[in-house]
Amino acid sequence: MFATASQTIGPFWHLIDDPAWFDLTRFGAEGERIAIEGRMTDGAAAGVTDAAIELFQTSPARSASFPGYGRTATGSDGTFRFVTIRPEPLSGPAGARGNALQAPHCGIAIFARGLLKPLFTRVYFAGEALNETDPILALIDPPSRRPTLIARQIAPARYHLDISLQGDAETVFLEF
Repeated sequence: MFATASQTIGPFWHLIDDPAWFDLTRFGAEGERIAIEGRMTDGAAAGVTDAAIELFQTSPARSASFPGYGRTATGSDGTFRFVTIRPEPLSGPAGARGNALQAPHCGIAIFARGLLKPLFTRVYFAGEALNETDPILALIDPPSRRPTLIARQIAPARYHLDISLQGDAETVFLEF
């Protein structure tokens, strides 16, 4: 029996060899450029050094200059980095809390050894007023876990979000 594409990233690792994919602005996208960086760790707080992280967003809209999608491999210490355009608020999912606006966010998919399917999460931005009423963040219970999805600003136009696959600081992962 052979593993299929939905069971492992292994045979497709070569698809992340192009380091330019971390930069969603590489085709000349206009807008407020931001960097999102962090570190992915396992349950023992060790860096996950062989993961692929994909970042996707629907705001701003995809175009010839903005693909709305990027991919990167974690570094030798588990670090990752993306450059993108700051997202705008989006209309909420139908029926979710009266179709409330979603706070600006990006989606994240994680592929790593031991994962038969990708893990999905989001990155929100500290200081956004809409974080308080975001219909997806509001579903996370207990509320004390919500900060695992909120990147803190560490410099102008630069945000940091650590992703923990297990343990006390485990990131909230979403099902779709």
